[in-house]
Amino acid sequence: MMALGWIVNLLQRGAASMGRIQKLFDAQPEIQSPPSPKPFPRTHSIEFRNLSFSYPGEERQVLRDITVAVEEGMTLGVVGLTGAGKTTLVRLIPRLYDPPPGTLLLGGTDVRELGLERLRGAIGMVPQDVFLFSATLRENIAFGRPEATDEEIWEAARLAGLAEEIASFPDGLDTLVGERGIALSGGQRQRVGIARALILDPPVLILDDALSSVDAKVEEEILGHLRGVLARRTAIVVAHRISAVREADWIIVLQDGRIVEQGDHGRLVAQGGLYARLNELQQALVS
Repeated sequence: MMALGWIVNLLQRGAASMGRIQKLFDAQPEIQSPPSPKPFPRTHSIEFRNLSFSYPGEERQVLRDITVAVEEGMTLGVVGLTGAGKTTLVRLIPRLYDPPPGTLLLGGTDVRELGLERLRGAIGMVPQDVFLFSATLRENIAFGRPEATDEEIWEAARLAGLAEEIASFPDGLDTLVGERGIALSGGQRQRVGIARALILDPPVLILDDALSSVDAKVEEEILGHLRGVLARRTAIVVAHRISAVREADWIIVLQDGRIVEQGDHGRLVAQGGLYARLNELQQALVS
Protein backbone atom coordinates (compact mmCIF):
# COMPACT_ATOMS: atom_id res chain seq x y z
CA MET A 1 0.00 0.00 0.00
CA MET A 2 2.82 2.40 0.85
CA ALA A 3 4.39 1.79 -2.54
CA LEU A 4 1.05 2.38 -4.26
CA GLY A 5 0.56 5.65 -2.37
CA TRP A 6 4.07 6.77 -3.36
CA ILE A 7 3.33 6.02 -7.03
CA VAL A 8 0.01 7.91 -6.92
CA ASN A 9 1.72 10.91 -5.30
CA LEU A 10 4.46 10.83 -7.93
CA LEU A 11 1.90 10.71 -10.74
CA GLN A 12 -0.03 13.64 -9.26
CA ARG A 13 3.11 15.74 -8.97
CA GLY A 14 4.10 14.79 -12.51
CA ALA A 15 0.68 15.77 -13.84
CA ALA A 16 0.87 19.14 -12.09
CA SER A 17 4.36 19.76 -13.51
CA MET A 18 3.20 18.74 -16.97
CA GLY A 19 0.34 21.21 -16.69
CA ARG A 20 2.74 24.04 -15.90
CA ILE A 21 5.01 23.06 -18.79
CA GLN A 22 2.03 22.95 -21.16
CA LYS A 23 1.07 26.49 -20.11
CA LEU A 24 4.55 27.63 -21.12
CA PHE A 25 4.24 25.89 -24.48
CA ASP A 26 0.84 27.49 -25.06
CA ALA A 27 1.92 31.00 -24.03
CA GLN A 28 2.15 33.53 -26.86
CA PRO A 29 4.92 36.16 -26.79
CA GLU A 30 3.65 39.69 -26.27
CA ILE A 31 5.97 41.06 -28.97
CA GLN A 32 5.39 39.51 -32.39
CA SER A 33 5.97 40.23 -36.06
CA PRO A 34 3.29 42.33 -37.76
CA PRO A 35 0.77 40.34 -39.87
CA SER A 36 2.21 41.83 -43.09
CA PRO A 37 5.83 42.91 -42.48
CA LYS A 38 7.28 45.62 -44.69
CA PRO A 39 10.22 44.73 -46.97
CA PHE A 40 13.44 44.66 -44.98
CA PRO A 41 15.49 47.80 -45.66
CA ARG A 42 18.75 47.60 -47.59
CA THR A 43 20.38 50.19 -45.38
CA HIS A 44 20.81 49.87 -41.63
CA SER A 45 20.81 53.37 -40.22
CA ILE A 46 19.09 53.77 -36.85
CA GLU A 47 16.98 56.75 -35.89
CA PHE A 48 15.38 57.55 -32.55
CA ARG A 49 12.65 60.10 -33.25
CA ASN A 50 11.23 61.91 -30.20
CA LEU A 51 11.19 58.59 -28.37
CA SER A 52 9.71 58.40 -24.88
CA PHE A 53 9.25 55.05 -23.16
CA SER A 54 7.68 53.59 -20.04
CA TYR A 55 7.84 49.94 -19.03
CA PRO A 56 4.52 48.08 -19.44
CA GLY A 57 2.23 48.76 -16.49
CA GLU A 58 4.27 51.72 -15.27
CA GLU A 59 3.60 55.43 -15.68
CA ARG A 60 7.12 56.73 -15.07
CA GLN A 61 9.01 57.44 -18.26
CA VAL A 62 12.48 55.92 -18.26
CA LEU A 63 13.33 57.58 -21.59
CA ARG A 64 12.10 61.03 -22.62
CA ASP A 65 12.22 62.80 -25.98
CA ILE A 66 15.22 60.90 -27.35
CA THR A 67 16.17 62.11 -30.82
CA VAL A 68 19.41 60.97 -32.45
CA ALA A 69 20.40 59.32 -35.75
CA VAL A 70 23.14 56.74 -36.37
CA GLU A 71 24.11 56.42 -40.02
CA GLU A 72 25.70 53.33 -41.57
CA GLY A 73 29.41 53.21 -40.81
CA MET A 74 28.93 55.47 -37.80
CA THR A 75 29.56 54.64 -34.15
CA LEU A 76 27.35 56.21 -31.49
CA GLY A 77 28.65 56.31 -27.93
CA VAL A 78 26.13 56.31 -25.07
CA VAL A 79 27.29 57.27 -21.59
CA GLY A 80 25.63 58.22 -18.33
CA LEU A 81 25.38 57.29 -14.69
CA THR A 82 23.73 54.07 -13.51
CA GLY A 83 19.97 54.19 -14.07
CA ALA A 84 20.14 56.83 -16.79
CA GLY A 85 18.35 54.60 -19.33
CA LYS A 86 21.30 53.44 -21.47
CA THR A 87 20.45 49.73 -21.55
CA THR A 88 16.73 50.37 -22.01
CA LEU A 89 17.54 52.53 -25.04
CA VAL A 90 19.45 49.82 -26.91
CA ARG A 91 17.06 47.02 -25.92
CA LEU A 92 14.33 48.80 -27.85
CA ILE A 93 16.22 48.34 -31.14
CA PRO A 94 15.70 44.53 -31.42
CA ARG A 95 12.27 44.98 -29.79
CA LEU A 96 13.11 43.27 -26.53
CA TYR A 97 10.72 45.99 -25.42
CA ASP A 98 8.37 47.67 -27.87
CA PRO A 99 8.98 51.35 -28.64
CA PRO A 100 5.99 53.59 -29.35
CA PRO A 101 4.98 53.54 -33.05
CA GLY A 102 7.06 55.77 -35.32
CA THR A 103 9.76 56.53 -32.74
CA LEU A 104 12.46 54.02 -33.74
CA LEU A 105 13.44 53.40 -37.35
CA LEU A 106 15.86 51.00 -39.04
CA GLY A 107 16.79 52.03 -42.57
CA GLY A 108 13.91 54.51 -42.50
CA THR A 109 11.31 51.88 -41.55
CA ASP A 110 9.56 51.63 -38.19
CA VAL A 111 11.03 48.57 -36.43
CA ARG A 112 7.51 47.55 -35.38
CA GLU A 113 6.64 47.09 -39.07
CA LEU A 114 9.54 44.71 -39.79
CA GLY A 115 9.60 40.94 -39.43
CA LEU A 116 10.91 40.18 -35.95
CA GLU A 117 13.22 37.35 -37.06
CA ARG A 118 14.82 39.48 -39.79
CA LEU A 119 15.16 42.44 -37.44
CA ARG A 120 16.89 40.48 -34.69
CA GLY A 121 18.99 38.59 -37.21
CA ALA A 122 20.48 41.89 -38.40
CA ILE A 123 21.62 42.87 -34.90
CA GLY A 124 24.58 41.58 -32.92
CA MET A 125 24.06 42.59 -29.30
CA VAL A 126 26.54 41.97 -26.48
CA PRO A 127 25.13 42.58 -22.98
CA GLN A 128 27.20 43.31 -19.90
CA ASP A 129 26.34 39.91 -18.41
CA VAL A 130 26.98 37.37 -21.17
CA PHE A 131 25.27 33.99 -20.85
CA LEU A 132 27.57 31.07 -21.63
CA PHE A 133 26.56 27.45 -22.01
CA SER A 134 28.21 24.52 -20.26
CA ALA A 135 30.09 23.63 -23.43
CA THR A 136 33.42 24.32 -25.14
CA LEU A 137 34.75 27.72 -26.12
CA ARG A 138 34.31 26.72 -29.76
CA GLU A 139 30.62 25.92 -29.25
CA ASN A 140 29.99 29.09 -27.27
CA ILE A 141 31.64 31.40 -29.80
CA ALA A 142 29.98 29.68 -32.78
CA PHE A 143 26.58 29.41 -31.05
CA GLY A 144 24.78 31.49 -33.69
CA ARG A 145 26.77 29.95 -36.58
CA PRO A 146 27.52 26.31 -35.72
CA GLU A 147 28.89 25.79 -39.24
CA ALA A 148 31.67 28.37 -38.68
CA THR A 149 35.18 27.14 -39.41
CA ASP A 150 37.96 27.14 -36.83
CA GLU A 151 39.66 29.88 -38.85
CA GLU A 152 36.57 32.09 -38.51
CA ILE A 153 36.29 31.31 -34.80
CA TRP A 154 39.95 32.19 -34.20
CA GLU A 155 39.56 35.47 -36.13
CA ALA A 156 36.51 36.44 -34.05
CA ALA A 157 38.46 35.58 -30.90
CA ARG A 158 41.40 37.69 -32.10
CA LEU A 159 39.19 40.71 -32.71
CA ALA A 160 37.70 40.24 -29.24
CA GLY A 161 41.18 40.19 -27.68
CA LEU A 162 40.82 36.58 -26.56
CA ALA A 163 42.85 34.52 -29.04
CA GLU A 164 46.13 34.56 -27.09
CA GLU A 165 44.43 33.43 -23.90
CA ILE A 166 42.58 30.63 -25.70
CA ALA A 167 45.85 29.50 -27.27
CA SER A 168 47.41 29.32 -23.80
CA PHE A 169 44.74 26.89 -22.54
CA PRO A 170 45.80 23.22 -22.80
CA ASP A 171 42.63 22.33 -24.72
CA GLY A 172 42.42 25.55 -26.74
CA LEU A 173 39.00 25.96 -28.34
CA ASP A 174 37.95 22.64 -26.81
CA THR A 175 38.25 24.09 -23.29
CA LEU A 176 35.05 23.52 -21.31
CA VAL A 177 33.84 26.75 -19.73
CA GLY A 178 31.57 25.20 -17.08
CA GLU A 179 28.05 26.17 -16.08
CA ARG A 180 27.43 29.80 -17.14
CA GLY A 181 31.15 30.12 -17.92
CA ILE A 182 32.27 29.66 -14.32
CA ALA A 183 35.75 28.56 -15.47
CA LEU A 184 36.36 31.98 -17.06
CA SER A 185 36.88 35.42 -15.59
CA GLY A 186 34.26 38.14 -16.07
CA GLY A 187 36.39 39.82 -18.71
CA GLN A 188 36.89 36.55 -20.59
CA ARG A 189 33.15 35.88 -20.58
CA GLN A 190 32.48 39.32 -22.03
CA ARG A 191 35.05 38.76 -24.76
CA VAL A 192 33.47 35.41 -25.66
CA GLY A 193 30.22 37.36 -26.05
CA ILE A 194 31.91 39.87 -28.36
CA ALA A 195 33.43 37.07 -30.45
CA ARG A 196 30.01 35.37 -30.61
CA ALA A 197 28.47 38.56 -32.02
CA LEU A 198 31.30 39.24 -34.48
CA ILE A 199 31.19 35.78 -36.02
CA LEU A 200 27.62 36.50 -37.12
CA ASP A 201 28.91 39.49 -39.15
CA PRO A 202 25.81 41.58 -38.33
CA PRO A 203 25.19 44.93 -40.05
CA VAL A 204 24.22 46.42 -36.67
CA LEU A 205 26.48 45.88 -33.64
CA ILE A 206 25.55 46.93 -30.11
CA LEU A 207 28.00 46.68 -27.20
CA ASP A 208 26.08 47.28 -23.98
CA ASP A 209 28.81 47.94 -21.42
CA ALA A 210 30.46 44.83 -22.86
CA LEU A 211 33.98 45.89 -21.78
CA SER A 212 33.20 46.74 -18.17
CA SER A 213 35.05 43.72 -16.74
CA VAL A 214 38.34 44.16 -18.61
CA ASP A 215 41.17 46.44 -17.55
CA ALA A 216 42.10 49.61 -19.42
CA LYS A 217 44.96 47.98 -21.34
CA VAL A 218 42.82 45.10 -22.64
CA GLU A 219 39.98 47.52 -23.43
CA GLU A 220 42.34 49.63 -25.56
CA GLU A 221 43.56 46.51 -27.39
CA ILE A 222 40.02 45.31 -28.13
CA LEU A 223 38.84 48.74 -29.30
CA GLY A 224 41.87 48.93 -31.58
CA HIS A 225 40.90 45.60 -33.15
CA LEU A 226 37.26 46.64 -33.46
CA ARG A 227 37.86 50.03 -35.05
CA GLY A 228 37.88 48.65 -38.58
CA VAL A 229 34.96 46.32 -37.83
CA LEU A 230 32.80 49.14 -36.46
CA ALA A 231 33.56 51.38 -39.45
CA ARG A 232 31.67 48.93 -41.69
CA ARG A 233 28.60 48.76 -39.48
CA THR A 234 25.99 50.78 -37.69
CA ALA A 235 27.40 50.58 -34.18
CA ILE A 236 26.32 51.66 -30.71
CA VAL A 237 28.72 51.44 -27.77
CA VAL A 238 27.20 51.86 -24.30
CA ALA A 239 29.75 52.44 -21.56
CA HIS A 240 30.43 53.83 -18.12
CA ARG A 241 34.07 54.41 -19.03
CA ILE A 242 34.76 57.40 -21.26
CA SER A 243 37.76 55.62 -22.76
CA ALA A 244 35.40 53.16 -24.46
CA VAL A 245 33.56 55.86 -26.43
CA ARG A 246 36.11 58.63 -26.97
CA GLU A 247 36.72 57.52 -30.60
CA ALA A 248 32.99 57.35 -31.40
CA ASP A 249 31.71 59.59 -34.20
CA TRP A 250 28.98 61.00 -31.95
CA ILE A 251 28.31 60.64 -28.23
CA ILE A 252 25.14 61.23 -26.24
CA VAL A 253 25.05 61.68 -22.47
CA LEU A 254 21.93 60.40 -20.73
CA GLN A 255 20.69 61.65 -17.38
CA ASP A 256 17.31 60.64 -15.93
CA GLY A 257 16.26 59.30 -19.33
CA ARG A 258 17.05 62.48 -21.28
CA ILE A 259 19.89 63.49 -23.58
CA VAL A 260 21.58 66.27 -21.63
CA GLU A 261 24.72 66.61 -23.79
CA GLN A 262 25.84 65.42 -27.21
CA GLY A 263 28.78 65.86 -29.55
CA ASP A 264 32.16 64.27 -30.19
CA HIS A 265 34.68 63.71 -27.41
CA GLY A 266 36.53 66.99 -27.88
CA ARG A 267 33.38 69.08 -27.94
CA LEU A 268 31.94 67.41 -24.85
CA VAL A 269 35.14 67.84 -22.86
CA ALA A 270 35.23 71.52 -23.84
CA GLN A 271 31.63 72.02 -22.67
CA GLY A 272 32.65 71.27 -19.10
CA GLY A 273 29.43 69.39 -18.26
CA LEU A 274 28.72 65.90 -16.91
CA TYR A 275 30.78 64.18 -19.62
CA ALA A 276 33.81 66.38 -18.87
CA ARG A 277 33.49 65.70 -15.13
CA LEU A 278 33.28 61.95 -15.69
CA ASN A 279 36.29 62.11 -18.01
CA GLU A 280 38.34 64.08 -15.49
CA LEU A 281 37.40 61.77 -12.62
CA GLN A 282 38.21 58.60 -14.56
CA GLN A 283 41.55 59.96 -15.78
CA ALA A 284 42.46 60.81 -12.17
CA LEU A 285 41.65 57.24 -11.09
CA VAL A 286 43.83 55.75 -13.84
CA SER A 287 46.84 58.01 -13.27
